[in-house]
Amino acid sequence: MTDPRTATLRALEEGIPYLRFLGIRFETAGDELTGILPFKPDLIGNPLLPALHGGVTAAFLEVTAIVGLVWSGLADGAAPGPLPKTIDLTVDYLRPGAPRDSFARARINRQGRRYASVQVECWQDNPGRLFAQANGHFLMPELPRS
Repeated sequence: MTDPRTATLRALEEGIPYLRFLGIRFETAGDELTGILPFKPDLIGNPLLPALHGGVTAAFLEVTAIVGLVWSGLADGAAPGPLPKTIDLTVDYLRPGAPRDSFARARINRQGRRYASVQVECWQDNPGRLFAQANGHFLMPELPRS
């Protein structure tokens, strides 16, 4: 039998066209969620280095934060609903993203009924050597009142 949280995660991956376009997928290990951005030559922004496009990196960080919030809500037994909306997202580009697969994990600093604060870290070969990180604030969807 498929875990309902995993089924919801797969539905998100398939239901968001931009995730499909970029090839972003998510893997789980217990309650840990890791975003994966498989390398494609189309994702290169600077062919002289070569380096991943900054917009692709920012999108990967943002979507990892949003899916992380949805995932944590599923862990609390909540049914998936509308996605959180981004209030702001600050991205720190620490070094160029090399032409290889990238990984990201979100850490939720605060998640309330209306607001959430999330930090995301992104690496390629070594989780201790980040190439980008982000801090974001999100408006949580209103849950229907019973």
